[in-house]
Amino acid sequence: MIVCIAEKPSVARDIAEVLGARNRKEGYIEGNGYQVTWTFGHLCTLKEPHEYTPSWKTWSLGSLPMIPPRFGIKLINDPGIEKQFHIIESLMSKADLIINCGDAGQEGELIQRWVMQKAGAKCPVKRLWISSLTEEAIRDGFAHLKDQSEFQPLYEAGLSRAIGDWTLGMNATRLYTLKYGQNKQVLSIGRVQTPTLALIVKRQQEIEHFVPKQYWELKTVYRDTVFSAIVRKSDEELAEEAEKEKENPAKKKAQPVENRGIPPITDEQTGRELLERIRQVPFEVTDISTKKGTEAPPRLFDLTSLQVECNKKFSYSADMTLQLIQSLYEKKVATYPRVDTTFLSDDIYPKCPNILAGLKDYAAYTVPLAGAPLIKSKKVFDNTKVTDHHAIIPTGVQPQGLTDMEKRVFDLIARRFIAVFYPDCKFSTTTVLGEADKIEFKVTGKQILDPGWRVIFAKDQQDEAKENTEEERTLPAFHKGESGPHEPMLNEKWTQPPRPYTEATLLRAMETAGKLVDNDELRDAMKENGIGRPSTRAAIIETLFKRHYIRKERKNLIATPTGVELIQLIHEELLKSAELTGIWEKKLREIERKSYDAGTFLTELKQMVTEIVYSVLSDNSNRRVTVVEDKPVSIPKAKETTETPKKRTRKSTPKAASKTTSKTGSPPKPKEEPATPALPEGDAIIGCRCPLCGKGTILKGKTAYGCSEWKNGCTFRKPF
Repeated sequence: MIVCIAEKPSVARDIAEVLGARNRKEGYIEGNGYQVTWTFGHLCTLKEPHEYTPSWKTWSLGSLPMIPPRFGIKLINDPGIEKQFHIIESLMSKADLIINCGDAGQEGELIQRWVMQKAGAKCPVKRLWISSLTEEAIRDGFAHLKDQSEFQPLYEAGLSRAIGDWTLGMNATRLYTLKYGQNKQVLSIGRVQTPTLALIVKRQQEIEHFVPKQYWELKTVYRDTVFSAIVRKSDEELAEEAEKEKENPAKKKAQPVENRGIPPITDEQTGRELLERIRQVPFEVTDISTKKGTEAPPRLFDLTSLQVECNKKFSYSADMTLQLIQSLYEKKVATYPRVDTTFLSDDIYPKCPNILAGLKDYAAYTVPLAGAPLIKSKKVFDNTKVTDHHAIIPTGVQPQGLTDMEKRVFDLIARRFIAVFYPDCKFSTTTVLGEADKIEFKVTGKQILDPGWRVIFAKDQQDEAKENTEEERTLPAFHKGESGPHEPMLNEKWTQPPRPYTEATLLRAMETAGKLVDNDELRDAMKENGIGRPSTRAAIIETLFKRHYIRKERKNLIATPTGVELIQLIHEELLKSAELTGIWEKKLREIERKSYDAGTFLTELKQMVTEIVYSVLSDNSNRRVTVVEDKPVSIPKAKETTETPKKRTRKSTPKAASKTTSKTGSPPKPKEEPATPALPEGDAIIGCRCPLCGKGTILKGKTAYGCSEWKNGCTFRKPF
């Protein structure tokens, strides 16, 4: 018998249908020589500290650093998980072949490997590796099964990541809580979480300490067109530009431009003198230049860019966008979402006409592309930029039963995909120079000559008109040498502080380890050193919310006093530097590509944690974190749910942990929560991710569906 193991029940049902397995049993589906079973995400996790050494059960500085000689795994303590695991274990003990059908990524590989290890599987193992859940993709995947050994580096990278998170999280959280905490407040420290919080705190301090400077702008209106005086760059601006060029050596150096114009106007008196100087002098047009240019379609989406776009357009959180695109993937209308590339491999190109034909609701845009070879741009199709998975695109399956939120996300993906087969947008940029009494002025206008791909995004005439007035104004026909009266004006301005992070801008900062990067090519190069993975960044942000280290004001992310004090307390750069964490992330990616040794990584990790422990223990400053917003939380003695990175979404919180038991020691009675409309109905809900805590999976009780994390405080409940 061949046993197939998927990551969730819904995926297992899709695979079973394709394989011809129709006989439903408890915990698996059987037929045609196959038994198709499933996990609920993670069934196993790394052991708790006290399970290695009983003395580690009690939190004490003397027990640090806690570094087990050998890490072990255990089943997550949950009746539903234990029951499903024993079914899997029984199936695997009799299997002739196991096919790992887990999500095709690092975390998916780790989830299934741990289950197979815990079950003691001895038979050969093959790997199903697919990028979508359509029938065609599943059939093709089973026709080209890969050997499990090919994915050993992927597993080693995932295991190194898990051990790294455990070792740093457990030790640093206990260390800082015991050394600097007050009122039994748990100070949670994480490998990615803490540098991310540091980015927000640093930006907040830049804003708070920003001293606005007053300046004035000299402008003039000639023939109903506003010209701005050319202002010479200051020494500070020139120094900043030079510094950026040093930091970004990959960026092509622009031709040096003459630093001309008037000095910046920093006092009103100077501005008034310039205004009076040109008031009675005619304005003369001195130069007109027009350049034609093209603009390529926007890049296809990776997960981060999709989260950024959804946050900008719809104010969806990163976590919400991840849930929506995961749902679209499971509904077979979009490809695998946890990707960090915006490119497609060459083998996708022949499939594109059929995918476009399947987008029936976009026929107005796809019909013009039919019957002729599609454009194949190197900015879209590049095998060297694709590793395990390609960019997020539609599958060509007609969407049905999507929620309004899912429709919006799908619309973004579909339009981007269609746009890459449209010609570039052609435009002309006209720059007009003029002067009055030797003071130079400039105005620039942009005119669209051929919209090309832009027609796909011009949803209605109102949006298009707004775009034309703000970005693409057409200038009157000026002639060199013409002159006439004008109306000069002096506008008072103040320098502006940096903007607070939103989820969109924070995701970009995590992707580039805090560097401000606008250029797409440069951003690609810096992804190697980004902090977190595309699939985990949303959960990291949610964790900061849960732990009350940050809060949201409109779309802005603001660090709470506790979050600010925690970062100010940490003197060890290794814990809070996005750049250093990015280097660590790079090593994990290199393990995945077999260019770095997992053993070396873990040795460096243990040495780093040991150095941090001794550094903090030697601090005699008697500093403390002031608890401002959080309620006191009891330090856990037996179960360490506040610090263990157990689940894929990593959302366990000190606040949740404090509610796990009542005074009598029994779990608190769960409060009834309204059902989430996006969840499927009936037993199809079983195995779905909990919409309330985002950490557990849905189980079936006697009278209602509930969350597997109910013991840890999750109150989700949906009556039958």
